Amino acid sequence: MLNDAKIKNADELEFVVFCIENIAIRLGKNAETIYQALTDKNNILCSYIIPEYETLHTQSKEYIVDDIVNLMEERGIRL
Repeated sequence: MLNDAKIKNADELEFVVFCIENIAIRLGKNAETIYQALTDKNNILCSYIIPEYETLHTQSKEYIVDDIVNLMEERGIRL
């Protein structure tokens, strides 16, 4: 995982869980499926969500979920 961001503290961990759970709700999938999609399939978790935590966590839930779901679609992630 060269050049991938790592979770640095409890706030970032809580935010990652928040993202996974809310994307799962939006897409009607279970959280494990979403976690796998964000890590195994395209590494959005470490290449986007964690590095952009400072900006993303200040946005609304709807914005965050829309942003990540759109990125998943752009990167061709199909669930």
